[in-house]
Amino acid sequence: MVMSRDLSERQRQVLSIIIQAYVMNAAPVGSRYIAKNYNLGLSDATIRNVMADLEDEGYISQPHTSAGRIPTDKGYRYYVDLIMRVQRIQEEEKQRIDHNFEQFQYDPKDSSKVLNAAAKVLGSISRQLSVVISPRLSNAVFERLDIILLSSTRIMVVLSIQSLFVRTIVMELDIEVSRQQIDAVIEVLNQRLSGLTLSEIRNSIGKRLADCGKGAALLNKIVSSADNLFDDTPVFERLYIAGTEYIVSQPEFDQPQKVRDLVCMIEDKDRVAALLEKNPGDPADSPAGRDVTIMIGRENMASTADDFTVVATPYYIGNTAGRLGVLGPKRMDYERVVRIVNYMADRLSDSLS
Repeated sequence: MVMSRDLSERQRQVLSIIIQAYVMNAAPVGSRYIAKNYNLGLSDATIRNVMADLEDEGYISQPHTSAGRIPTDKGYRYYVDLIMRVQRIQEEEKQRIDHNFEQFQYDPKDSSKVLNAAAKVLGSISRQLSVVISPRLSNAVFERLDIILLSSTRIMVVLSIQSLFVRTIVMELDIEVSRQQIDAVIEVLNQRLSGLTLSEIRNSIGKRLADCGKGAALLNKIVSSADNLFDDTPVFERLYIAGTEYIVSQPEFDQPQKVRDLVCMIEDKDRVAALLEKNPGDPADSPAGRDVTIMIGRENMASTADDFTVVATPYYIGNTAGRLGVLGPKRMDYERVVRIVNYMADRLSDSLS
């Protein structure tokens, strides 16, 4: 989102300093502070004039009666689009992320444990609220199915879906089944369905199994339950959140009401997922579209996120994409957060592939 009028180099310098100083100190920035701490070769009066122009155009604002200024959403957006330069992640920070990730004793074959570990590391390194969303599974490839006999009328269906994703669904039957019948059904299902996407299976399972006589009653039950068995996982099961303790310790949340609002938002997992998945301007769901999306304040679709910035990017497992990112105050170190989010997505893609 490029601004309608470009700023002069002097205005860019002052805006950049105001943002960097405000991120560091969480206090309004005045012209005297800039003149004293930054060697711009400008007088206090000149800096005041530049700040007045920036305020007139909506890039900074004056909170209450403070002599200093703070960035507005428009100021942050200009900074992110036209001033910020994201460097490659430093080796030291990279090693810290890798080390923290490796400290979690998770089973590398259990995708939920890997995603949970990634959320915790992203939260602790960024010091923000971190969110990891597992991929939507409609386009994921079905690998195989197993059925565990829990009783003569109760089974557990275990779906192995592309790479590490596993779904388990318990089904109550109105018929009795034997182990031999189950084995016959497993063989047919894996022969006919393996290699298809879940979406393809949902739309065509009846036709693909129409001529099968083995275990007909159980097969019919599987076919009639296909919309549930081969459906996307609900959002609340796909979402991993960590870092609440870091975000509530920031100055923006020094009022109980703001903490309550944050907690209420976190508890609404559909709303949190929507912030990462449905914001306008998200990159395409393909490796070529791999960019970090930054949504600032009122750019977020949820009105409850007006005080937040969401920084998100996709990660990939085969031909499916999940999302990860951080949600924090608009007063954040954007360059560092973008570096961390980008590297964490690469790290997660590698771990799950």
